[in-house]
Amino acid sequence: MSRSPYRLCLVTDRGLAGGRALIEIVAAAVAGGVSMVQLREKTLDTRAFVEEARALKALLAPLRVPLLINDRLDVALACGADGVHVGQSDMPVEIARALLPKGALVGLSITCAHDLRRADARAADYLGVGPIFAQSTKPDATPPLGVEGFRALRALSEKPMMVIGGIASDNCAPLLAAGADGLAVVSAIIAAPDPEAASRAFDARLKDAGK
Repeated sequence: MSRSPYRLCLVTDRGLAGGRALIEIVAAAVAGGVSMVQLREKTLDTRAFVEEARALKALLAPLRVPLLINDRLDVALACGADGVHVGQSDMPVEIARALLPKGALVGLSITCAHDLRRADARAADYLGVGPIFAQSTKPDATPPLGVEGFRALRALSEKPMMVIGGIASDNCAPLLAAGADGLAVVSAIIAAPDPEAASRAFDARLKDAGK
C-alpha cells in the first residue's frame, strides 16, 4: 500500500537555504522520506518562479512526489503542478479546483474553528492547520494553537489534516497522537545542515505513530 502524500510535506523557504540550491535541498529531503513538496515563494518574480517550479516538477514527477504551489494558481498551471495550497484570503477553493486539471489537489490553511465552518474547508482535499508552535517563517501568523488547540480543531473535521508551524522531530509525536494525518515542515528541514537526515528523523517519528 502506498503511503499518503500528506504524511510529510516540505514547505520551501529560500531564505532559510543558506545559499544552497533549493532543488538540491528538496532532492535530499525526498530521499529522506518527504512525501509532498509545497513550493512557497514570496519574493521571486513570476518568470523565475515558473522556472523553479518546472525544475522541481521534473525532479519530483518520476519519484511520484506531488508538487503543490503556494497561492499562485497561474504558476501551478504553467508548470503542471499537482495542485495548489491556498490561504483564507486567497482564491476560493472551488474556483481554484474549477481552473485546475481534474484530480489536482487543493489544500487550505486553517487557523481557527471559524475557518473550518466555511465552505472552503469542506471543499478542500486537505487542511494545513497552524501555527501549532511559535515560528519565524511567517511574520503575519496567528497565535500558536498548541497541541490542545489542534486537538480541538481535529474533532471538528474528518478531512486530512497536516500540522504546521514550529514542527520539529522532537515535538511532533503528541500531534500525531492527537490525530494529525501528517506534518508540514519548513525550517527543520530547509535550514538543516543535512536535509536528508532531518527528513529521516521525521520519517521515524511517523513510522512510530503508524503513519
